[in-house]
Amino acid sequence: MLSDEEKREIEAELPNYAEKHSVCIDALKIVQKQRGWVSDEAIHDLAEFLEMTTDELDSVATFYNLIYRQPVGKHVVMLCDSISCWVLGYEKVYEHLTNRLGIRFGETSANNNFTLLPTVCLGICDHAPAMMIDEETYTDLNQTRIDEILAKYR
Repeated sequence: MLSDEEKREIEAELPNYAEKHSVCIDALKIVQKQRGWVSDEAIHDLAEFLEMTTDELDSVATFYNLIYRQPVGKHVVMLCDSISCWVLGYEKVYEHLTNRLGIRFGETSANNNFTLLPTVCLGICDHAPAMMIDEETYTDLNQTRIDEILAKYR
């Protein structure tokens, strides 16, 4: 069931859209912000609230890579795997991240602090390799810089 706060936040977005179901991406983000991810139950409840079918809403949720359909850690690390990042050291960055976090893509650390995911492009190719942790972008990555960044999230 959607919480009263989730409903209020979604309803506050409704005036920005011509049709109720058009708020679905914002609504998915609101639910995820409150719960950390979007469960099947949340998809069902949200679809009902938005007067959509569960399949319609699930197709939107699974299309966007920033909507998490399974539990994630406290911090989500998204490593850019674009061609620019590959050319400028992606493999060493990925290797160092996996060693430091003890996880590979799609996994969550044992302490539930980090989930590591790939992302197609962060759009900052002039400062590759790059990654995002939660909503913060980090560029010009190397082993030392990664260690300094991760220390902020421990």
